[in-house]
Amino acid sequence: MSPAATRILLAGARRRGRGLSTSAEPSPSPSLSPSQLPRGKRWDAMVIGGGHNGLAAAAYLARAGRSVAVLERRGVLGGAAVSESDLVPGFRFSRCSYLLSLLRPALIRELELERHGLKLLPRSPSSFTPCLDGRYLLLGPEAELNRSEIGKFSKKDAEAYPRYEEQLEKFCKLMDFVIDSPPPELRQLYHASMVDRMKDKVDKSVFWSKLLGIVMQQGQKDMVNFFDLLLSPASKILNNWFEGDVLKATLATDAVIGTMAGVNTPGSGYVLLHHIMGETGGQRGVWAYVEGGMGSVSSAISKAALEAGVQIVTNAEVSQVMVDENTGKVQGVALVDGTELHSSVVLSNATPYKTFVDLVPANTLPEEFLCAIKTADYSSATTKINVAVNALPQFRCCKNINPEGGPEHMGTIHIGSESMEEIDIAYKEAAGGFSSTRPVIEMTIPSVLDKTISPPGQHVINLFVQYTPYKLSEGSWQDPAVRKSFAERCFSLIDEYAPHFSSSVIGYDMLTPPDLEREFGLTGGNIFHGAMGLDSLFLMRPAKGWSDYRTPVKGLYLCGSGAHPG
Repeated sequence: MSPAATRILLAGARRRGRGLSTSAEPSPSPSLSPSQLPRGKRWDAMVIGGGHNGLAAAAYLARAGRSVAVLERRGVLGGAAVSESDLVPGFRFSRCSYLLSLLRPALIRELELERHGLKLLPRSPSSFTPCLDGRYLLLGPEAELNRSEIGKFSKKDAEAYPRYEEQLEKFCKLMDFVIDSPPPELRQLYHASMVDRMKDKVDKSVFWSKLLGIVMQQGQKDMVNFFDLLLSPASKILNNWFEGDVLKATLATDAVIGTMAGVNTPGSGYVLLHHIMGETGGQRGVWAYVEGGMGSVSSAISKAALEAGVQIVTNAEVSQVMVDENTGKVQGVALVDGTELHSSVVLSNATPYKTFVDLVPANTLPEEFLCAIKTADYSSATTKINVAVNALPQFRCCKNINPEGGPEHMGTIHIGSESMEEIDIAYKEAAGGFSSTRPVIEMTIPSVLDKTISPPGQHVINLFVQYTPYKLSEGSWQDPAVRKSFAERCFSLIDEYAPHFSSSVIGYDMLTPPDLEREFGLTGGNIFHGAMGLDSLFLMRPAKGWSDYRTPVKGLYLCGSGAHPG
């Protein structure tokens, strides 16, 4: 959740709660069970879901003097940003998300996450693409390395690459402003005071004025290129810039990651911005591991929240958002064990589908809005395989053996991505209901830099795999034989590039799209809480007319990835 979004939530809380408590608990306390919550208390705000976005929203609200409770269904905090150590003894896995870059710098600074234990481990080089013909491509933040590596394939591409990154960085300056701003939703605030309504109008005018200023700085030619990037397939953008298949395929993976889309899908060019949109330590385009795994992100935010006075409750599954039938206002939430918790403000960190279809009572929402939520794209083709190995994979294309880890082990290793055609074939198979014959695999080995997550000499390997449809045309993901066959297919593909990988596997945990939905509440297995197409961003996220975190239910807000900026 962006810090800017919290301003809207705080404004809503102020309007509903004149006389809210302004005291906070003096010191942090560990998470509670539902039975430990004080009976009869009325909270200023409740947050459904203890993922990193929900925890961040809770922390900001508590720092503003609100009494806040976070309700997490699972026994471990973090949602998809979680570390789990009970999958393979001795190993700690970032079970879902596995890299950090898009967490907003303002949030890290304002919540003092480094003081609360957040330690980032930047990767350099950041990318390695091995080839079956014995070549390889390394990319990273160092311009000279990129020039040398790309030049092995194409001198022309080596010259073009800095200009490509420079253009993306220009576009990111525009995107930064949009991402860090709450959407200027057009809505009449009938129940707000005259002062609040005037402030709302001023805020919207300021937003559009600043955006226009940024657009004018870009210039007409750059803006035409920007819209070309937004609307075009990734293949068109990359073909216009480069000639080398390996470079184009390496960059194209950024455009399709986590989606049920191919390199030829219109609009996939936008996600190329993720290549350079994030940052670590102020350095643009640098992605980092987190010491202790991604659960350390959620842990640091939870510590900031606890310090501010938030009460965090685990094993607390919400069954329903309680809404007054007469006023249409939120009354609180009911848990699956029958416990009712009362608050006039509820924030949902669940997906829009889970929130409005499963938790909000039937007949409470406008038909048009509910239809938009139900028909939104939640498709996913992502499977995450967490692997424990007894040795680092050694790649055929690398002459030197690096048992402790070399440049090829530091960043994201692209397997089965030597051309955009390969990616497109894998996508088309999944679009037909079949898991890819030669999956597109992004391999990361965080234990090369993070010595806290595996025994000495052994390693944690993340495999982010595409494409795997939610529903198979033949067989089922519930069938152990189907699951084993696909995992072994992935391991065998890696063997082609790094011999003996399969024999190094000690154990693994596999999460297909239905597993991601069941275990982590990700509707359809979509890691973004909904597709990131142009029809689902900014003023259209999660539905037209409701982009500013408010919902048709008074007092109910969204604070997860299903809201802007995704």
